[in-house]
Amino acid sequence: MAGVQDQLEIKFRLTDGSDIGPKSFPTATSVATLKESILAQWPKEKDNGPRTVKDVKLISGGKILDNSRTVGDCRSPLCDIPGTVTTMHVVVQQPPQEKGTNCFRA
Repeated sequence: MAGVQDQLEIKFRLTDGSDIGPKSFPTATSVATLKESILAQWPKEKDNGPRTVKDVKLISGGKILDNSRTVGDCRSPLCDIPGTVTTMHVVVQQPPQEKGTNCFRA
């Protein structure tokens, strides 16, 4: 039974309501690794997908997760019930536009 608690079943909810996953991750997996998994599994038909890990923000339990933390560190006893799927929300933050490419003209 200890092996089951060393894993966390996670699905990633995109802003349009669709999901990536669920997929099982060891509790020692870093948030940065989760973001790399999201990049690899991002649906090709979706516009404005993330280009790098820096473009992705993961939210769980109302908190933005830090890249250096592990899945086990981020687990909430109130939200993450053993044997269930944890939902993490994905926000894509596009890099800032370069000067001179503003859509609005005076």
